[in-house]
This record gives sequence, structure tokens and C-alpha cells, in this order.
Amino acid sequence: MKVHEYQAKKVLSGYGVPVPKGMVASTPPEAAAAAKELGGKVVVKAQVHAGGRGKAGGVKVVSSPGEAESFAASILGKNLVTIQTGPEGVPVRKVLVEQASQIERELYLAMLVDGGTKGIVIMASEAGGMEIEEVAARTPEKILRVKIDPALGLQPFQARKVAYFLNLKDDQVRAATKLVSSVYQTFVENDASLVEINPLVVTKDGSVLAVDAKLNIEDDALFRHPALKELHDPEQEEAIEVRARQAGLSYVQLDGNVGCMVNGAGLAMATMDVTVAAGARPANFLDVGGGADEAKVAEATRILLQSPGVDAILVNIFGGILRCDVVARGLMMGAESAGRNLLPMVVRMLGTNAEEGRKLLEGSSLDVTLVNNLAEAAAAVKKIV
Repeated sequence: MKVHEYQAKKVLSGYGVPVPKGMVASTPPEAAAAAKELGGKVVVKAQVHAGGRGKAGGVKVVSSPGEAESFAASILGKNLVTIQTGPEGVPVRKVLVEQASQIERELYLAMLVDGGTKGIVIMASEAGGMEIEEVAARTPEKILRVKIDPALGLQPFQARKVAYFLNLKDDQVRAATKLVSSVYQTFVENDASLVEINPLVVTKDGSVLAVDAKLNIEDDALFRHPALKELHDPEQEEAIEVRARQAGLSYVQLDGNVGCMVNGAGLAMATMDVTVAAGARPANFLDVGGGADEAKVAEATRILLQSPGVDAILVNIFGGILRCDVVARGLMMGAESAGRNLLPMVVRMLGTNAEEGRKLLEGSSLDVTLVNNLAEAAAAVKKIV
């Protein structure tokens, strides 16, 4: 789960991470009032779950409350399109109004879960304010990676190593070391999957501040953090993904033309590979799960049929706890209530009650092609699309 910048900063500051003084505004007059209270010269930032806001016109330094009000009026209630959003963008409902910092240097600091090392990794760089992917590709030597032992946690020498790598002055190292430790504490105690501060700045008076912040929380740990769960903003997500989550489906929207439905994450990856091998592109990752019932399969079917850009549906089911006849009835229920012309379906069913499921589909009104293996599935998809 992602949270907004102002929410991330509130969480981080609660652990002692220094952030600029700021206020949140939902209307242009509120933005003007905040700018006045903060001294006039402020930064106004659109609050959206996407990077690249500055390049997209979502961040502006203003010199007066009037300018703050004018800029807020130009973005509030509108969609902001960045390099990390779709072409439709995401809605701007709030802006963060912050005191402008006298920046001397821009640095980068992040902590994330690394699947390769099965632990937390710190990433730091002097090239703050830039896309870290670009820095990694062009100048990888400018990035420090520090692996944290999950049993020992962050050690003081590791925090100091980060501070010295960032070429901070001696009187700044202690503050930076404390900041790194505070970020780690935030990460662990909130079950985060990512904390990113870009840029982490050194001001002209020598202070070290987090002037931007991203915080992602592991979805499966939200039951332990009811207060964090309240920070969820569904408006910032794909509506279809929110709908799928409410139905208990594991769903990720992609940009392809073949809707995929499976029961199992590994099977989903194989099915997406089959789609690509057929010369098509998967439109989604959709796992109905092993314990799905007819209603859940029906909702998954409706989601696929109502997804724009989908030309065909590939269903790949290995029946175990989820019986194939249950899937077949769910497919028929969903198609009947989808409210859209039926799309051709390629269906592979193996396992529990596979023959019953196939017979149900053969006798239905669906435009279905039944296949026995992945090679036949690829050939059928290729013929359709």
C-alpha cells in the first residue's frame, strides 16, 4: 500500500526523521493560508501516488500566498499525468505546502526489501534528485548498497558507512547517522516494503532534511497497523484493481490484449509466457486462488470482459481444491451478467472434475475453445488475436 508524501513524512517525523515544516490544503484558499503561515515563500506539491511530479508540473516554488493559491487552483481537482501514471493520470485532491529549503546538496537514501538477500538493503547516493534507475544504469559506482542482517538489524557502523559515503562533513555525520537509524526503525516497525527519500538534502545552514518521502507498506501486514490502513487512498489506484481486491482476487492491470485467469501465481506466470509466445500480450495478472467459489470466478470473468483493450480470454486451471466444474459455472455466470458482447475464450482445464467442467462449457453459449496443453493454448490464442 502506498501513502501520500505528507502522510509518509508524518510517519517518519514521528521516529525523529527531520522534515520541513508543512501543511496540507484541499482548496486554493487553504493553500494561501498555509503559505502565509509558513512565511510566504513555499513549495506547493501535488499529492499523488506517482513519481515525476516536478517534470509533470505538479510541484512549484512560489513567493507569496497569492501565487500559492493560484497554483493550487490550477492543479486541484484535475488529473496529473507523470511518467509513472497511465495516460489518464491520477486525481489531485490535496497539496502539500512546505517551507522552501535553502538547498546546498541533494542526496538519495532508500531502504527496501531485497528478495535476493532475503533482507533489508540500504541504497544511498550523492546523485539525489535524479531517477535512481538512470543513476544505476549510467554511473553505478555512485550507488552504495548496504545489506542488513535480519537477525542483527542495522548496526551503528553501517549507518556511519552511509553517512561517510555521502561525503558529509564531520559535524553532519552524527545527524545523518541518526537519520538513517530512524528510517530503519520506521521501516521495521511499520512493516514497510520501501522507504525512499529523494532528495535528502543538506541545507546551507548544514541541516540534513528529508524534503521528499515515499513509504510503501506490505499489504499482508496491514492487519497489524490499523492506523496505517486508514491512510489508504483508493482514488490513486486503478479502479479495476480496487474492484478486484474487494472481490478477493489477486489482480494487476497490464497493457496487453489477452485477459488471463488462473488459480495459482506460478501458473499465472506460465500463462503470461504462453500469451507472449502466441504473439499477444497479457492484459493482466489474475489469480482467483485455490479456494474460489462460483461467485468469485464470475466476478473475475466480468472484470476481464469489461476491461478495455481485451480481445480474448485465456483460462488456465489446474483443479485441486478449486474444482473445474465450479470454474466452468463461474465463467458462465460472469459472462451472462457482464453486459458486453462475449469474447472468445481459450480454456485449459486439468485436475478435479475437469471432464465435468469441459462438458459444461461445451454445452454453453460461450465462444470457447477447449485445449489440453499449453502448446495448444498458445496456438489457439495466436489464431484468435
